[in-house]
Amino acid sequence: MRLTRSEVESFGKEGYLEERTEFGDKIFIYALAVKTSGNELSATFAGEKITMYVPVQMVSEWTTTDKVGYDNVMAVGDGKSLSLLLEKDFKCIDDNVLENQDDNYENPLTICE
Repeated sequence: MRLTRSEVESFGKEGYLEERTEFGDKIFIYALAVKTSGNELSATFAGEKITMYVPVQMVSEWTTTDKVGYDNVMAVGDGKSLSLLLEKDFKCIDDNVLENQDDNYENPLTICE
């Protein structure tokens, strides 16, 4: 999941964020929630909703610092795994981007030191 500035701010305050994508008459829901135990990203999938859980200590660091994100590979049974990635969404450095990026983070590759 990649989140914009306002989404990161909202998640930091509320501890929960949910979005929906409509596929005809079906809805896919994806959510981000704080968990009080553990120290790794994890996820569940129930019905038509996937929820990624972020340990509380990660939430504080991620929402108040320049930390870009976290990742984890979670075992899901039968020798299979799921790669989880949570990141701040940066502005693209390509010139031909059609989406509005006003709420994205400045891309560190475009900042001169």
